[in-house]
Amino acid sequence: MDSAAAALDRLTAIATSPPVARLAAAFEAAGAELALVGGPVRDAFLSRPALDLDFTTDARPERILEIVTPISSARWDVGRAFGTIGARVSGEKVEITTYRSDAYTPDSRKPEVRFGDTLEEDLVRRDFTVNAMALRLPARVLVDPTGGIEDLLGRRLRTPQAPEVSFSEDPLRMLRAARFAAQLGFAVEEETRAAMGRLADRLGIVSPERMKEEIARLLLAPAPRPGLELLVASGIADLILPELPALRLTVDAEHRHKDVYEHSLTVLEQTIELERRRDHEPDLVLRLAALLHDIGKPATRRFERGGAVTFHHHDVVGAKLARKRLRALRFDNDTIDRTAKLIELHQRFFGYTEGAWTDSAVRRYARDAGDQLEQLHILTRADVTTRNRRKAERLAAAYDDIERRIAELEEQEELAAIRPDLDGEQIMAILGVRPGPVVGRAYKHLLELRLDEGPLGEEEATRRLREWWSALPENQGAS
Repeated sequence: MDSAAAALDRLTAIATSPPVARLAAAFEAAGAELALVGGPVRDAFLSRPALDLDFTTDARPERILEIVTPISSARWDVGRAFGTIGARVSGEKVEITTYRSDAYTPDSRKPEVRFGDTLEEDLVRRDFTVNAMALRLPARVLVDPTGGIEDLLGRRLRTPQAPEVSFSEDPLRMLRAARFAAQLGFAVEEETRAAMGRLADRLGIVSPERMKEEIARLLLAPAPRPGLELLVASGIADLILPELPALRLTVDAEHRHKDVYEHSLTVLEQTIELERRRDHEPDLVLRLAALLHDIGKPATRRFERGGAVTFHHHDVVGAKLARKRLRALRFDNDTIDRTAKLIELHQRFFGYTEGAWTDSAVRRYARDAGDQLEQLHILTRADVTTRNRRKAERLAAAYDDIERRIAELEEQEELAAIRPDLDGEQIMAILGVRPGPVVGRAYKHLLELRLDEGPLGEEEATRRLREWWSALPENQGAS
């Protein structure tokens, strides 16, 4: 955390920026209160850029619209029922929300919206003390009724009210605690952490879509592990992502010093490090695959003679389990399909170290990965967590080799766009057949030849196609 003076300088810079200064002047002229609130204030003390400009006011939504209309180029009121008006002021998107003092019912996380009268009352109802600070505008007075500054200094997350009250009112705050632990690197205060365990079942009233959003934001954080560990330790993961804590029961066949749960968290960390080294943006699909790549192991664990443990086909089983869980959390189909594909393919490389792959095998590896080849490269490299340095170096060298060979084949053959030497129209013309299943079989045969032998050329492909056609049982003896 930076010094208070430096933080106040950053807040001053925000307060005097054109959109904020213009907004503050308009509300002051209208006789209404206005304060910058939440994330922008917190992040000023953490030397983090202010990504959103959120404000709160005593003005009701209709009055907010009246005030911002003359100074904004666009407005939206989809959150009007909850007191929120959005606008674009001096090119910046801002959101202004009326002070709230909501009331919640035990069986719903949707509050009965009640507007409040004071800034302090509004701040106390927020999720965590570090998010319950505000800067009054245009006077630039810091308001911190719940000790947010002290918690920032202590790098801890604590609810402004008793955690039972806060989490009962809005159970999604328990997932936010895990997300902020990952995003900010803060520890959750013990009383708050204990309440998460006691109230985990309260998440049953939260929609899967809302939980999915928090899980995605947690995984895209710089260091997701503390947040994931908090979800597992509190029992929340048992309810929303049970495949993760289930990994604690599975001892890895090779690394008996740790379970597959620890291995999976390490793979996620190594995936994130490889993203950074390769200058990639945080990749949700890749991180989901890294976290879930071994969730098929509990169902496939077998104890062999001599004490060995096997997990045959855990990649295929894991892909199916991942699809089921991600569907339940309402992830979109593309994210589900791409995550499951990486999980299903993540073991494929390890056969490479057992014997030299032919060019055909390398082509198949790249073809099956398709446009996810780079993601598969990262996941496969990250999946090596052995403490045996010699083995780790051997696996790294083997993967260096397969990447080199793929690059060479791509350069020679444009591997990413492999097609048979003949297309469907040509196949039908050569064989004298109409569209139907036989054309697909012929196409697949030519594709297999292409993968095994490389480019054949049209003349040779035609000869081989006729040879295949003549050898079909249904064509034997035909004149």
